[in-house]
Amino acid sequence: MSQTILKIEGMTCNHCKMRAEKALQAVSGVESVKVDLEAKEAVVTGAAERAKLVKAIVEAGYSVVG
Repeated sequence: MSQTILKIEGMTCNHCKMRAEKALQAVSGVESVKVDLEAKEAVVTGAAERAKLVKAIVEAGYSVVG
């Protein structure tokens, strides 16, 4: 089981945090998601490909740095 850390830009409130979590949880292979609003960071555990995680965040209306 691997961990992927994503730096997310565009989140400003708890609604944004929940939206990002929901988008990442919908990606196949994701086992758990923890989004930190203050750090603007998501830690995703599971076998999901990074590209699919980034796509989910972008489709939710945010951007991924790095």
